[in-house]
Amino acid sequence: MNSPEDSATASSFSWPGQPDGSRREPFDVLVIGGGASGLMCASQAAKRGLSVLLLEKGPKVGLKILVSGGGRCNFTNMFADPQEQFLSDNPHFCISAMRRFEPWDFVAMVEARGIAYHEKKLGQLFCDNSAKDIAAMLLEDCKAAGVDVRVDHEVVAVDTPGATDATQEDEAAGYRVTTTLEHFFAHKVVLASGGLSMPKIATDLAFRVANSWRVQVIAPRPALVPLTWNSRDKPLYAELSGIALDASVSCGNAAFRENILFTHRGLSGPGILQVSSYWREGETIDINLLPDTQAAAWLLAERDQNPQQKIASVLKRQLPNRLVDHMTDQWFTDTKVGSATPAELEALGHLLNGWEFKPGGSEGYRTAEVTLGGIDTREVSSKTFELQKVPGMYAIGEALDVTGWLGGYNFQWAWASGWCCAQHL
Repeated sequence: MNSPEDSATASSFSWPGQPDGSRREPFDVLVIGGGASGLMCASQAAKRGLSVLLLEKGPKVGLKILVSGGGRCNFTNMFADPQEQFLSDNPHFCISAMRRFEPWDFVAMVEARGIAYHEKKLGQLFCDNSAKDIAAMLLEDCKAAGVDVRVDHEVVAVDTPGATDATQEDEAAGYRVTTTLEHFFAHKVVLASGGLSMPKIATDLAFRVANSWRVQVIAPRPALVPLTWNSRDKPLYAELSGIALDASVSCGNAAFRENILFTHRGLSGPGILQVSSYWREGETIDINLLPDTQAAAWLLAERDQNPQQKIASVLKRQLPNRLVDHMTDQWFTDTKVGSATPAELEALGHLLNGWEFKPGGSEGYRTAEVTLGGIDTREVSSKTFELQKVPGMYAIGEALDVTGWLGGYNFQWAWASGWCCAQHL
């Protein structure tokens, strides 16, 4: 018997009660997007007795779920706080939903399905087995509730019924949704089509639809994304690709203590991904390569205690050998530490505790985890997720201007926004 995620690879399928997959009368709800928020919203709306159609442009639903967390899906974070780990031009918007559907509400769903999970670090919860377990759970919930799920249905337009072939019943529906294959009619439409990250499966549909209805969109940009070398630094540091180390990374008022990773193109790793959401072009990022050490004081103490040791040998006690070898003759002259002047050691210490990295840019949506920006939440009800200018149209998940930190926060936003929206459809 095919698993739920395998079943979703057909061009369309339906659950009992819709044997041929067709339906002429308008759906109560049409959800555009078969990602985390769309699956949650569709299943919860159908559980309330509504007729629900979910359309996914790709060959299967839950693709971002399946590839997340190295294939194990960091599905939430135990410490998710809407006032701490989320960015938005309207920072209070997400509080209501995040309070109504908390991390433990999703954990309860996971436990009820018998999915084994573990905490990796910093409250991050991962599947023991596979991200497929989460995708299968959500799809099975849709199946049990009677959601009509159709894949390979790319939506090209959302408007009011006005086609010459529309029946009176169609005209009574709130919206006509046109895909590359056919038209559908629904009383309410939920935009759950995500943002622009992962371009192979992404779409700007939610932003285009919002603009067509004159709903403001905060300019989207890649977030949780690796940053690239500027033209001056690239020849100096590109050869360090593969080096990883613990560091403290800050930009403006945002600071993170996590690993950074040198690549051929620039800097990556959790610390860089986190701070990338706060960085803007032309700004400098401060990197403390020895976050637990006052480097200047340490080097001065070594000058007194171990004057015959070379500076590089001292640094290799706390930094990767390749990194120190590369710093030699660029950041310092490798003399005996006792031969260096206090001013030289202090300057090196300040550099180690405050390396200023000025990115040339980011790697863009190709490697971005999520999209920063989106539909302006000042034009959306924080209770129902309905667009204030467009009755009967809703937006959830990454389509909205709400972006979480790395570590399960964006999935929790997807679950919370999808669940809360479904209660008011």
